[in-house]
Amino acid sequence: MDTELLKRFITNALAEDVGDGDHTSLATIPAGTQGKAKLLVKDEGVIAGVELALLIFNEVDPALKVEVLIPDGTLVKPKDIVLWVTGDAQSILKAERLVLNCMQRMSGIATKTRHIVDLLKGTNTKVLDTRKTTPGMRYLEKWAVRIGGGVNHRFGLYDMILIKDNHVDYSGGIRNAIENTHQYLSQQNKKLAVEIEVRNLDELEQVLATGGINRILLDNFNFAELKQAVDIIEGRYITEASGGITIDTVRDFANCGVDYVSLGELTHSVKSLDLSLKAAY
Repeated sequence: MDTELLKRFITNALAEDVGDGDHTSLATIPAGTQGKAKLLVKDEGVIAGVELALLIFNEVDPALKVEVLIPDGTLVKPKDIVLWVTGDAQSILKAERLVLNCMQRMSGIATKTRHIVDLLKGTNTKVLDTRKTTPGMRYLEKWAVRIGGGVNHRFGLYDMILIKDNHVDYSGGIRNAIENTHQYLSQQNKKLAVEIEVRNLDELEQVLATGGINRILLDNFNFAELKQAVDIIEGRYITEASGGITIDTVRDFANCGVDYVSLGELTHSVKSLDLSLKAAY
């Protein structure tokens, strides 16, 4: 857990939400009023973001006391209570929306990821996320994928070389793209894994003839072509399938023998899990 990154996120998010004060709470609740609230589940799914909630409550008011009943990664159902928070009532309400916004989205992502992981049981294929994330929330969303049982792909443009179709076209072909990559890594004294995307079997043959990569991304292949590609690669490189993969088809893609399937929908179009923070007396 990158605590410093999370603290910066929380600070910025609270500044966006609170501004110069939660004037509704300041106006209606006498200073020093003590309260207790429960984080209530109103949906079925996988809970995620509990550890983040602890950081948020602590950032808002270190005196708040939080009792966690259900940890991250647990299957939950309506009426389950994830945690209790006790302390200054104004502080609880100041933290409420940020806690819920983060946990609802993270839990939605974890729930979808867990569903796909379950669909892939019995295969050797794992599910990867993508960079199709909400700006400013990538760390949280990829964290939620891990909680759901998935695997993180690269976090950004800085931690892996991923040569995609546009890179190939702009560099003048597959061989140029790979050779340029190794020249750059040598000049910059960087050690980064290299993955290259191929659009058809002809490009795959060019990659195999060139070498110098760690992973091959087979993009928008149909099932017959994908299985043929995996057979051609013969385990020499890690294989990943992407493009047009859905919950309904993910098992079929896995059955073609790829090591990974990547799905943008894990993060870009997820349904949040319904949660609420309710005052208790």
